[in-house]
Order: sequence, then C-alpha cells, then structure tokens
Amino acid sequence: MARAMKVAIVDDEQDMRQSISQWLALSGFDTETFGSAEEALKSIGVDYPGVVVSDIRMPGMDGMAFLKKLMSVDSSLPVVMITGHGDVPMAVEAMRIGAFDFLEKPFNPDRMTELAKRASQSRRMALDNRALRRELADGTTLMKKLIGGSPAMERLREDILDLGQADAHVLIDGETGTGKTLVAHALHAVGPRAGKKFVVVSCAAYAEDMLGPMLFGPMAEGGQIPLVEEARGGTLVLEDIEALSQGLQARLLTFINEQGTPAETRIIGICNGHEPGRTIEQALRPDLFYRLSALKILLPPLRARGEDILTLFARMTEQFAEEYGCDAPQVTAQEAAQLLQAPWPGNVRQLINVAERAVLQNRRGSGSIASLLMADNEESSATMTTEGKPLKEYVESFEKMLIDNTMRRHKGSIAAVMDELCLPRRTLNEKMAKYGLQRQDYL
Repeated sequence: MARAMKVAIVDDEQDMRQSISQWLALSGFDTETFGSAEEALKSIGVDYPGVVVSDIRMPGMDGMAFLKKLMSVDSSLPVVMITGHGDVPMAVEAMRIGAFDFLEKPFNPDRMTELAKRASQSRRMALDNRALRRELADGTTLMKKLIGGSPAMERLREDILDLGQADAHVLIDGETGTGKTLVAHALHAVGPRAGKKFVVVSCAAYAEDMLGPMLFGPMAEGGQIPLVEEARGGTLVLEDIEALSQGLQARLLTFINEQGTPAETRIIGICNGHEPGRTIEQALRPDLFYRLSALKILLPPLRARGEDILTLFARMTEQFAEEYGCDAPQVTAQEAAQLLQAPWPGNVRQLINVAERAVLQNRRGSGSIASLLMADNEESSATMTTEGKPLKEYVESFEKMLIDNTMRRHKGSIAAVMDELCLPRRTLNEKMAKYGLQRQDYL
C-alpha cells in the first residue's frame, strides 16, 4: 500500500490550519501545520514527500514570497494557495509563478480534498521520476532498474543516458516483455523533462472513436483534457503505436509538426508487436516513422543477454521468496544450463513468471525449474535454442551465479561463503575479481 503523502498546512490563523488539518487527516493524509512561512521553510526542502497548502495573506513573509521561495528550493513541489475574497488576481499571479492551484474562501472541503489528491499524485510521480533519474545517473544503483552486465545491457544504459538528454522524439522497438515502458520512463527521468508530466497510453486498448478524442480532443463535456494537453511540456508515451489507424497517425504527425523544434512535448512511440514479416517501418506511415525514428532504441531479447538470465532469475527468486516467506530454490548446474538455453519468447516478463512459480513450488517441496521451462515452451510452441556455446561459458555463468547467490544469502560474510562453497580465501577472492563481484555490494 502506498504510503500517505504529507500535506504541510501554513496559515497564521490557528483555527483555519487546524480545521484543514483535521479534514485532510480524515481523508487519509499525513498532515503537519505551521503558523508562519518562516517556520514552514525550516521543514520543507528539496524532495519534501508531500505538498503544501498555504494562505496568501500572512504577516511577515506572505504567501507570494513563500511560494517564490519554495519554487526556488524545489520547482516541482505542488503548492495550493488559499485566497480571500477579492484576491483572485493575486491567485492568478501565483499560478504564473508556479502554484499548483488555488482555493477561494470560503471553500468546499471536498474541493480541498480533491486538490490535495491531485497534487499528491503529481508529487509522487515527480519524486519517482527524480529517484529513477538519480539511479540512472549513479553507476552503483543503475542495476536496480536495468539489471545486467552483458554488452547489450551496457549499450542500452549508455543509449538511455545519451538519448535522454536529446530533445527529439524516440521510437522504441523490441520483442514483448523486454521492458520497453521502463526504458521510456528512464529516458524521461534522465532528461530535462524530469519532474514534468509523464503520460502513458496504450493505442491498442481503445477503439479509434475513443482514442482520437482521448489523445487530441475534443472531449465530451466534463471529460478529462486531451492527453496531448495533459503531457504538455513533458513526455507522451504511445504504447502499441503500430495499432494507430492511418487517420490517427496523420493527426499525430500534424501535432508533431505544429510543435516545431525543439518540441515542447516529447513523443516516445513503443512498438509492442507487428504482423509477422512486417517491420515497424512498414507498420507506420513513412512520414511519421521518419519523424519518430531519428532516435531509435532496439531492446535486446533476453536470450541474447547471456548470463544476465541467471542474474535476473536469482534476483527475482530472492524477491519472491521474501514476499512469500520461504527459501529461494537452489539452481543446479543442469538447471542453470537449461535457463541459459531456453528461448524465452516472453523475455524478462516470462522469466519473472517462471521465477515466481519456482519459488511457490519450492515452498511446496515439489517440482523443478526444468518442468516449468518445459511447460512454458509447450504453451508457446517454442523450443530450446540450439545455438551451441563452449562448455567453459556455461561453467563460468553457473559459477558466478552460485557465488553471487551465496554472498547474498550470507550478506557478504566471506567466512560463511568460504565454508559453504569449500573454497580457500585466495580462490574465492580470485573468482570474485574475475566475475566483478564486490563484497560491499552484499553488506
């Protein structure tokens, strides 16, 4: 369950701030109150895990000066201003400075709750994007979201960091289950639009008569604003872009052309599958394809990522074992080879499913990883890959996985790992150096 967002209530009138606090607390928010802007600034800084509700007219630092200070500290912090009668022009100026919205006294408490919820959703998205951007910029935590040390994954991370800073639209292609939406999120998070709107829609989930108004308007009276407007200044991600009709492709192309250069809103098109024998270039209008594919990312299939398969499987089984309160299954050398040889038509998504089922059957004390792979292959009409690899590669992949799993289980205790694997200290050190494993990562 998502943790309740904070709401900082700033008002010099005690009755008013207590009244707002009690109402929002009943609505599920974690509230804190401040009698002045100066007092609030001592507690509200960058990455404040919530939103701010502030009166405009206060002694000392007034609401407008307070808003300007907050925007200089964290420009994505949502601030809802409370205005008195006749202060609407001042509220409009506050919106220009960066306020999320404003309420005019006397206000409807339900309207306050609605605004707090919308502001909290915006804040949570901004903080999530910011956290992901930090992970992608920090090599030590990059693997948390984009796990893998294969050359294909190293190139993918480099592409994300490079293309994220560019301004052009992007086309992401690759097999189903390879993590294309995660990559789109990462591109947004590492670029200049981080903290701004990140809107995702599946073009295959709606009929054309619904999708057109949803994307471009006009919406029915009382409906949400068109997604191109909602994403303005940020990123609009179109999953299953190949499902767009020719008419909607033309409207999308018009929208892109009208933006000019640089684009105010970045479009990321995700291709999740097209007809057999057809490329994404053939599935889209040529003019739209060339506008989107100036920057293109092709995600590697799991079967091309080598020992990443074992790394991912180990991480996933650990996570599910913790979730279900049981031990993760121990992978034998034969099972490691089978994992490496499997075709993985569903890619990472399929691997996650197999890992969860492996943990569940291990909890029951029955079944094997081999049986799970065989069942998956029968369901998908896929067969084990026949591409041979030297025995040395299989042995090294299994050895790395075994040491990695044992280090994680013993939380970096060298003595415990040496004892379980019957390895002398020098041999263990040499193998860890060979496979790029560092003790501090397990502490």
